[in-house]
Amino acid sequence: MNHDPVSHPAPRQTLSYLRSLFESHRLHPKSKLGQNFLIDLNLIDFIVRAAELTRADLAFEVGTGTGSMTAQLASLAGSVLTVEIDPAFFELARETVQDHANVRMLLADALKNKNQLNPDLLSALEETRATYRPERVKLVANLPYAVATPVISNLLIAGVDLERMIVTVQWEIAEKLIARPGTKEYGALAVLVQSLADVEVLRKLGPTVFWPKPKVDSGIARIVPNAEKRQRIPDVPRFRNFLRDLYSHRRKNLRGGLISMTGSQHQKTVVDAKLAELGYAGTERAETLSIEQHLQLCAAFGDAPG
Repeated sequence: MNHDPVSHPAPRQTLSYLRSLFESHRLHPKSKLGQNFLIDLNLIDFIVRAAELTRADLAFEVGTGTGSMTAQLASLAGSVLTVEIDPAFFELARETVQDHANVRMLLADALKNKNQLNPDLLSALEETRATYRPERVKLVANLPYAVATPVISNLLIAGVDLERMIVTVQWEIAEKLIARPGTKEYGALAVLVQSLADVEVLRKLGPTVFWPKPKVDSGIARIVPNAEKRQRIPDVPRFRNFLRDLYSHRRKNLRGGLISMTGSQHQKTVVDAKLAELGYAGTERAETLSIEQHLQLCAAFGDAPG
């Protein structure tokens, strides 16, 4: 189906443009929604370039904001699905992208809860995919800090067919996404994401490239879901739950964490026997183990009631 969009110049999201726009619409960024707008034009262009969009792509955006980047995505991709939680910004963005017939806007929370994507969002994604029949779907988003981790995690867990994610996240999250065993950043998020995707941090961003300025640095990450990696995990939601439970006892060694996770002191002997069988002393800490070792432990302990 040919839906070749007409190219319209995207508004350039500078600080003066935003201030003028917000003043004329009597809007104020809401910190609780993580509304920090990227005002460095070179970085916006960098994000869009990293997505390598063509007319064969459906660009998926979480956090429409003013619609400035949405319009840029629309000028390059065959279609765009963008979701915004704030009604005022939704209306503002609608004005910005009104000339782009290939954009579908959704006023909604991307999440149903922290462990689940909004079913309306998934339905809209499938409907947009059915209409435009893209070869690839790519998440390209300046993710609001408040939802960055659950959006990335839940898209991977649900197995949404994404070719890549190009996202801005809090620097602390960027470090966790690429963390290696034995580092303080390594934990449940690193293991989960790296077990399902190839991850790279493309750029570190200081607070001054956003308005309002956040109190922390940010990063641009590229996350590419890897089908071969996914095939090694029989039950992805079960693996996520296992990691969450294991790392909720992070201060304990592996034996202590597994015993606490299973919720019964009577199972110490079972835990010890299984660890011995697998070749673990039990004194190791979970954050020193490889992804393969986490998968092995999940196979042995993941069915324990938590």
